[in-house]
Amino acid sequence: MESQADIVKGALLLEKRGKALYEASAQGTANKAVKEVFLTLAQEEGRHIEVLSKAFASLARSGQVQMGLPADRAPDVTRTVLTDALKAEVSAASYEAAALYAAMALEERAVAFYADAERKSSGEAKALYGWLARWERSHLDLLTALDQDLRQKVWNDQHFWPF
Repeated sequence: MESQADIVKGALLLEKRGKALYEASAQGTANKAVKEVFLTLAQEEGRHIEVLSKAFASLARSGQVQMGLPADRAPDVTRTVLTDALKAEVSAASYEAAALYAAMALEERAVAFYADAERKSSGEAKALYGWLARWERSHLDLLTALDQDLRQKVWNDQHFWPF
């Protein structure tokens, strides 16, 4: 069975990879709207790193995750970020679309990781992993919605209708 230290270290690595992916994706695009999406996601992953670092420090001090969860909740970023302008600017075969697809895979892994960690944990650690799972789910929902819109756009552009 994984220890809480192993779970927190794995979570930190996962969040750092996500932050790095989003920062690199933001640098790789000239599309202002897409850059904003990636920078927002990178900022949120940075916040998760801060929270997990505090959890790890608590674990090292007391042998338990003893910390209050931040008051902020996972936002519904799909409404604020997923604009018609963004959808219109991204081509399904572009660098941005490929980066979105890679980000979806990362977020799927994060949701699964935190759901599993929540099942294996109790107390404040369990609450922490549930909180993180909800955040990562909001990221995945955003990316999935954008991917679905891009897919519809390609199908329409390629005249794959009606079927």
